[in-house]
Amino acid sequence: MAEVSRDVFGTLPDGRLVHRFTLRSDSVKLSVLSFGGILTSLETGDRHGELADIVLGFDHLQGYINKHPYFGAVIGRVANRIAGGKFSIDGKEYQLPINNGPNSIHGGLKGFDKVLWTSEILSNGVRFSMTSADGEEGYPGELKVCVTYSLDGAVLAINYKAQTTETTPVNLTNHSYFNLAGHGFPNIYDHEVSIEAENYLPVDKTSIPTGEIAAVENTGFDLRNPVVLGDHIANKLPGGFDHNFCLNSSKQQSPCARVYHQPSGRLLEIETTQPGVQFYTANFLDGSLKGKGGAVYPKHSAFCLETQNWPDAVNKANFPDALLRPGEEYDHTTWFKFSVL
Repeated sequence: MAEVSRDVFGTLPDGRLVHRFTLRSDSVKLSVLSFGGILTSLETGDRHGELADIVLGFDHLQGYINKHPYFGAVIGRVANRIAGGKFSIDGKEYQLPINNGPNSIHGGLKGFDKVLWTSEILSNGVRFSMTSADGEEGYPGELKVCVTYSLDGAVLAINYKAQTTETTPVNLTNHSYFNLAGHGFPNIYDHEVSIEAENYLPVDKTSIPTGEIAAVENTGFDLRNPVVLGDHIANKLPGGFDHNFCLNSSKQQSPCARVYHQPSGRLLEIETTQPGVQFYTANFLDGSLKGKGGAVYPKHSAFCLETQNWPDAVNKANFPDALLRPGEEYDHTTWFKFSVL
């Protein structure tokens, strides 16, 4: 079982308090905020038992209130990109705010990452809930959302549930940026990564999937066997990764990805019920943000493995169904297992 405690992390400009919930087991200690459901710290030991915080973030609430690259946040109503910010349901077209080139990304101008969630302490974690109003950020239907963080030994589980009053796209994820050497280390080039995917989604110049489901074989996207990121990015994918990998779509708990940091011995293994994972190597970080403890976060100083439905699925008939209908429940879980080799 995990020990759960609560304290005040800060105050929003309108006077509402933001609470921090700390979950502690024998091997993992993490903190999440009621603002944005943000995972703000995660400490694990290396092979010598030395603790390090392995997620990027800020020491103070203002960092998260300001515009930032979604460090640690719950993303919704729809994670990732929607082409042109447009989609149609039953012949009716919806237009979303454009906030990423010509597209809409991560729920719009005020996504779930900027919401103060209602919180409830559980025996081994915390449950956050909120209601997204009908028409909020252009999306149809009132959406009730529940996100639960629970810690069982060395395994962090994040469960997402949602119900809607009208048919709407839903795609929820967590946008944590990891560096298994510890946040503030300058790059992730010594990390070994593998992803359980036979296929990936090629994208256009605005990072929207073309609609093709391409085999990873004989490409720089073949991560079925571990690759060392520094060599792989330098030789096969100079810009870095920001791509969806197509996983087992059974909706059962299935292996997703494995990341090993040999110098520290830290190993992260991810399993999920989701059909995809966006692997992102922090290509757009530029060192301009002041992180925890004054840390600087340059390009390629972290990685994200955002388990989710495929990007722009609401506009692609051959992608997994992105729509949630009245009477249905959206219910997905991702597990993060931390260990040492």
